[in-house]
Amino acid sequence: MSLPENGSSTCTRIPPVAEAPLMDEALLRDFVQGFFARGQEYLSLASEYGSPLYVLESEVLRRKSAQFQAAFRAHLSEVGFYYAVKSNNHPEVARILMQSGTGLDVSSGLELAMAVSLGAEDIVFSGPGKTEGELCDAVAQAERVVVLVDSFGELARLEEIAAQHHKNVRIGVRLTTNPQGLWRKFGILPEKLLEFQEQAERCPHLRFTGIQFHTSWNLTPAAQLEFISKLGAILARLPSSARRQIEFIDIGGGYWPPQGEWLQESGTEAGKLRLAMGLAPENNGNHYRLPTVSIEAFAEAVCRAIKEHILRVISCRICFEPGRWLCNDAMHLLLQVVDRKGDDLVITDGGTNSIGWERFETDYFPVLNLSRPAMEEKPCHVLGSLCTPHDVWGYNYWGEDIQPGDVLMIPTQGAYTYSLRQNFIKPLPEVAII
Repeated sequence: MSLPENGSSTCTRIPPVAEAPLMDEALLRDFVQGFFARGQEYLSLASEYGSPLYVLESEVLRRKSAQFQAAFRAHLSEVGFYYAVKSNNHPEVARILMQSGTGLDVSSGLELAMAVSLGAEDIVFSGPGKTEGELCDAVAQAERVVVLVDSFGELARLEEIAAQHHKNVRIGVRLTTNPQGLWRKFGILPEKLLEFQEQAERCPHLRFTGIQFHTSWNLTPAAQLEFISKLGAILARLPSSARRQIEFIDIGGGYWPPQGEWLQESGTEAGKLRLAMGLAPENNGNHYRLPTVSIEAFAEAVCRAIKEHILRVISCRICFEPGRWLCNDAMHLLLQVVDRKGDDLVITDGGTNSIGWERFETDYFPVLNLSRPAMEEKPCHVLGSLCTPHDVWGYNYWGEDIQPGDVLMIPTQGAYTYSLRQNFIKPLPEVAII
């Protein structure tokens, strides 16, 4: 490092931070090869439907649902599964998963209406700030809906609406897992569970039946294990009459897909620090991976904690709300190159309005050139056609070359993409279901 004459440094020092682990090259190559092997199938879909295009694979959904359910059924006999519709709200995703044995977890009146239109008979309605209209819709479907009440105020509003409609409604309550920061918007404090049950008993049109909590997305089960232990202690202090009311405990979702989290350099802690200091990301071609545990290992740890802390205190059904773990791998994006502005810059016909957020500035997913496949990744800015510089698909592509007319694939884009798509500048992709 050079020093100026006054002895001060000309370089900005970056404080040391933990390095994210580099992605295993063999894992990445196997992932890419699997999609190239089916390249002609995807190219045929692009030819038939045009691009940009979402491809939904029904069999992947069925396989993931079977694997998830088997992982937890191996340890617990009384279980229930509810697909978190918000993770991908395409009706066919919900329909396929219902056929595989899941109920539906909805978080709005829109999602509830879709669930009812699909003939769903087992629905949980979660989320904060349910409007009067949404509560009315839930009451109208009381035979098929359990309302997961989010606050004492919502409890009172729901009783009033149920009384007006002369309906009896099954309810649960959401417990907040973090009373600090932004997550405090969800649920009630766990310490107020008994108070909530006592107030619910004074609501003649509501029947309290269970508890729900959610610990966000997790690479490991540590957050779930910690709260399960805390909840067990709270349940042990409840009067026996209050414990007998609990027919289910819903431990929410947050299960990371098996690939783990794949990152660009700018998505790592070191990369975020560079950006915060006004420095450009290095974009050195490296890819990083934060590993997760298998769903079987996740289930074994969670179920062991449930047996130790919950089922020794009460006997009830244990429910799970998988979302992204089920749908992430079942949907892919196909794009077409429309302009090559240089050897290292191409523009595609689809923009990131297709996914609703600028995820690929920080998240890494391989961009596969299906038209010129090769097991080699080359540097190139692959950008969308929106009028914003943040319209990024990736900084590299896999292939021999890249030219206008080439069909590109970004695989495993099924979770928190389609649901977040937005009508911004460019048309939204159609969906091809196979």
